[in-house]
Amino acid sequence: MSDNVYAHDPRGASDLFASGEGNLFQRVMQLKQDSEARQDEAGLSSNEGAMSLFSTVQPNIVQSIRAFRIQDLSDEAQRLQQHFLYAFCANAQTKQEVLETIATSFLFPKHFGKNYDGLYDCLTDLVQKAGEQPGFVIVLEGLPIAQKFDKDGRETLLDVFREASEFWAERKVPFRVFYSFA
Repeated sequence: MSDNVYAHDPRGASDLFASGEGNLFQRVMQLKQDSEARQDEAGLSSNEGAMSLFSTVQPNIVQSIRAFRIQDLSDEAQRLQQHFLYAFCANAQTKQEVLETIATSFLFPKHFGKNYDGLYDCLTDLVQKAGEQPGFVIVLEGLPIAQKFDKDGRETLLDVFREASEFWAERKVPFRVFYSFA
């Protein structure tokens, strides 16, 4: 006789449904609870379940957009009721133009200083003072590769977003930034 267990074999049925560590329903419920606990430990908010586009993306990160499509990111932010902020920066050539594009796209206040400190303040303190936040999905598309906005300028800009991500991580608010280069 084969070692395979068939559905009509009472030994298999009794093990699967009634013996051991509880019945099948109890084990399924335990798996669900374990999954929810892992999500909580990973810092996912309660509405960012396993079916989320972000199930493999840390809640507070700055990363290349890679295989993500902007529309999918927007749709997921809307589904999760998070803020979606988008800036198309490919037409900018300097730090000032990049910051102006971001400020205009994100609807920053007029007093925005158009410098990295002002950007950080608008992404953190200013928004936090507005009240509890559900989370953020930010897309910076086409960051320029230009002589007046070189690699150091791009890295400094992304560092500001990384620091803002850390700020929101301390408050357990998802803050994901996706970027691409022109």
